[in-house]
Amino acid sequence: MAVNLPDTHGGDAGAGAAAPGAPVGGRADARRARRAAEGRRSRSPKKGRSGRRPRPWWIEIPAMAAVGLVVALLIKTCLFQVFTIPSGSMENTLRIGDRVGVNKLAPLTGWKPEPGQPVVFKDPGGWLPPQTTDGNPLTDALGSALSFVGLVPPKDDNYLVKRVIATGGQTVQCSGSTLTVDGAKVDEPYLHPGDDSCAGLDFGPVTVPQGHVWVEGDHRSDSADSRYHQRGPGGGAVPVDNVVGPVSAVVWPLGHLDWFGWVGR
Repeated sequence: MAVNLPDTHGGDAGAGAAAPGAPVGGRADARRARRAAEGRRSRSPKKGRSGRRPRPWWIEIPAMAAVGLVVALLIKTCLFQVFTIPSGSMENTLRIGDRVGVNKLAPLTGWKPEPGQPVVFKDPGGWLPPQTTDGNPLTDALGSALSFVGLVPPKDDNYLVKRVIATGGQTVQCSGSTLTVDGAKVDEPYLHPGDDSCAGLDFGPVTVPQGHVWVEGDHRSDSADSRYHQRGPGGGAVPVDNVVGPVSAVVWPLGHLDWFGWVGR
């Protein structure tokens, strides 16, 4: 009886059949599909780990700058603000050109000025001459903007720095070379060399109004402080509401870095 044998030397093996040694059709198709997918991925823009495409630089840089300005504004508003020392009234503790960091968080947490602390305060009126500008609208606007976010000292510069001598309800007096508060002599190791506490100007006794502070410069002979404004509002004393905060540190120049503590001690 004749038996029909399959042709092993070529020809169509029929659907579902494969020649010996040849790869199964399904696996070959899978490999071709995988290569095609890899080619498409290599030609497509790269994405970050999150699967998102990176933003172009002209979007990324302004966004980073905006975030930086917001952070600077928050720091200036709630933490620290930088002020420049314009005169020698606080020498040698603070020198002309020093930039000091003022702790603005302290008043928000219940801090009140105490004797011995250097503080920055807004001019209560008549202590400083009118401030001038450089006359260039562009630089004035830029300076105001940078000052607003806290990157440079206040543009109007109508702030002063002095040391608290007495607070509301205390009585301060200076006679000869002796400064007293409530009758007790005040030890002042911070005074400028060659100065004494009165520097030739006797006054008092003066009782500081409640809600005010009596302030004087460390360079007593070169400081137009509370002593010289006794005919003004508050009798020379400064309203506590005008106090920005205690001077915590000298932050510039590098050769004069100094730390006075969280509340200026």
